[in-house]
Amino acid sequence: MAGATGILPIIVAIIIFSIIPSEIEARTKLYTTAVVHDHHENPTNTISPFQDDFCKSTVESKGYSCQQHQVTTEDGYILGLQRIPVGRSGKQADKPPVLLQHGIFSDGVTWVRNSPEESLGFILADNGYDVWLANSRGTVYSRGHQSLTPNDPDYWNWSWDELAAYDLPAFIQYVHDQTGQNIHYVGHSLGTLMAFAALSEDDNVSSKLRSAALLSPIAYLNQIRSLLTKAAAYLFLGDQLYWLGLHEFIPKSQEVSKLLGNICSKPGINCSDILAAFTGLNCCINSSTIDVDPQSTATRNLIHLAQMIRKGTIAKYDYGNADENMKQYGKPTPPLYNMSSIPNNFPLLLSYGGKDELSDVNDVSVLLEKLKDHEQDKLVVQLVENYAHLDFVMGVNANKVVYNPLMDFFGLH
Repeated sequence: MAGATGILPIIVAIIIFSIIPSEIEARTKLYTTAVVHDHHENPTNTISPFQDDFCKSTVESKGYSCQQHQVTTEDGYILGLQRIPVGRSGKQADKPPVLLQHGIFSDGVTWVRNSPEESLGFILADNGYDVWLANSRGTVYSRGHQSLTPNDPDYWNWSWDELAAYDLPAFIQYVHDQTGQNIHYVGHSLGTLMAFAALSEDDNVSSKLRSAALLSPIAYLNQIRSLLTKAAAYLFLGDQLYWLGLHEFIPKSQEVSKLLGNICSKPGINCSDILAAFTGLNCCINSSTIDVDPQSTATRNLIHLAQMIRKGTIAKYDYGNADENMKQYGKPTPPLYNMSSIPNNFPLLLSYGGKDELSDVNDVSVLLEKLKDHEQDKLVVQLVENYAHLDFVMGVNANKVVYNPLMDFFGLH
């Protein structure tokens, strides 16, 4: 039960008030005990002690080669990046590199969690692609910084604006430099929002990409169907957490698990349906893959997403007062991301689910209206009627339903 609820974005926001500062300090110290010395970086850099474990326990254990890489962003974050250069056969990749970007509360393990026959990262490698797994700042494989540690509040001073402006371009540039090739991109959930924002604002991003396949696309969120998620946004729960000094949002702790256990023991409360209440009813996931540790994010990131739900726009982070917005943006309100600024000849695949309560079909329709001037042969849209949010990355049948069409799309570009 604790594993299933651990990946739920807003239920934990509601109960996070039970986490005491000492617990947060203990959890953040866990990630900052390893120190490395790099000739090219500040010798006080901290990286996750679990960095080497990704390849050994998750990739090599299933018969694949794996490499560890590090990428430093323009604003000083040191990010982990794993590479699967060949498939199980050992045959050299003969297709372009693919960069896979996870969503919120997750990490690169998203793409290799299921069996090799069901995980997109392994499927791509076995089909000749050079696979790169990104890990966004704040996750267990990307907690380094040139001058800060996760114990510093300033380390968590970011939202998805920074993920789009710094993390994604850094990953793309690094993979491009390492391979000498333009890249296919796959994003899920928040990983799609990062792409939409970056593609609409930075021509350097699209110039290094061959295409983007965006699964469970998150752009407009005003018509989100998850009532609990919507309630959390309108109750300003993320803002309250921030005011309490909780800059790092830790989705799972002993206190939270204990409180959830108490809630689930109440008569009439069916916790087996909590996951569906947030993501929609996932038709096809293997329940054993849900029992994982969710990853931290910045509380400010949750505030930003809640702003999107309340306002129905894709805009930069709203600092809450005109003076601060003027200081940051030169105007009293945050500027909008213009989806029609995405190059209309850039190949896009959007795959979304009819049962998804986070990437709602009506919100996707709003997005498609914004993309109406996109060249028809460069925009592929797939609606999977019985899929919800997690089916796209955990579905046992996603290989046939989503990944084979995705590779066909890559083959055209």
